[in-house]
Amino acid sequence: MKRPLNTVFESHALFFQPAYMEMRLTQGGPKHFYGYKGVDADWDGNVTFTMYAPEAKSVGISGLLGSYGDEIMPLDKKEDGFWSKTYPNVEPGFHYCHFYVDGQPVMNPQAPFGYGSHEVENYFEVPDKDFDFYLDKDVPHGTVRMEYYKSSRTGLSHLMYVYVPAGYDENPDKKYPVMYLNHGGGETETGWLWQGKINFIADNLIAEGKCKEMLIVMGDLWDINYGNEDEFLAGDYDSLLINDVIPFVEKKYRVLADCDSRALAGLSMGSYHTGMAACNNPGVFGYVAMLSGSYNDRWYKWVCCRDVIENSEEFRKKTKLFYMSIGTDETRLYPTVQENVEFLKKNGVNTDYFECPGLHIWTVWRKSICVFMQKLFR
Repeated sequence: MKRPLNTVFESHALFFQPAYMEMRLTQGGPKHFYGYKGVDADWDGNVTFTMYAPEAKSVGISGLLGSYGDEIMPLDKKEDGFWSKTYPNVEPGFHYCHFYVDGQPVMNPQAPFGYGSHEVENYFEVPDKDFDFYLDKDVPHGTVRMEYYKSSRTGLSHLMYVYVPAGYDENPDKKYPVMYLNHGGGETETGWLWQGKINFIADNLIAEGKCKEMLIVMGDLWDINYGNEDEFLAGDYDSLLINDVIPFVEKKYRVLADCDSRALAGLSMGSYHTGMAACNNPGVFGYVAMLSGSYNDRWYKWVCCRDVIENSEEFRKKTKLFYMSIGTDETRLYPTVQENVEFLKKNGVNTDYFECPGLHIWTVWRKSICVFMQKLFR
């Protein structure tokens, strides 16, 4: 079996080092052998898909987003029950993919997976020659800690992940700024770790002196009140963040507890939550980032962001940076984000904007957060 191009390309929630192994009984006892890789990509965009389905009449793949679209593309039947085919010229970056056996969607256990679109999904990476900040490099690595806390609104336990930079434990007198980072709709607090690779992005930026040392807090958006089934957003995120998440972090970790030392960012639905929470609590977050989202009224009625931006002197004064980003192929959302940026500038809010080629997918969000982190806490 070939050596992995980089551990990051094949790591996911159940393994970090590739686990393409199988156990066989031999005369000398059980032994491990290399198995098959569900997806194998190279630097030139050639991607080989493989699946073991000995009884199948057909096996195929499709991409949720990316170069494959929704068309089911066939794999070829090989020997010993395997199906495989190489497709060339796949775009660099992150891709969700679906495997199909006899027309039915299935998980391929030998391919990486994460949680997205409210379900477990396979994904794969095509190396990007122009963006390497999410790779596992030979730099000091921070740690990711798992914390449980309770919602004061529902009494239910929640989970958050906290990235702590290298050197945190060795410098007991040092305090750090914090970025609170939101996932998108249909995702969980695991998204920015396994799909986003945010810990590696932070490690590499810090090691190169391109961003400040910071803590990164990744919680969930779902403060579900099971007694109210009409809640479209599955809970009051604003309350959860302000009353529970921030107090928990500021009590347990050595962080700077002031507006200029707090950032709030999110992607897609999480970006809407970010805009609403920032505008509903002027003076709490000095840095705000909306990735692939707008602050126009949609489903969210906590506050009218446009009214706050236009009329709140405190918001305009204390927001050191309002950052928006978008993939240029996000055609439905692209014009709205352009208008939002101009509205911020018109009302005197310090604004920055980033775009890059891409759809509504992790490739865009990784690059977007990488740019934003280099502008924080300056």
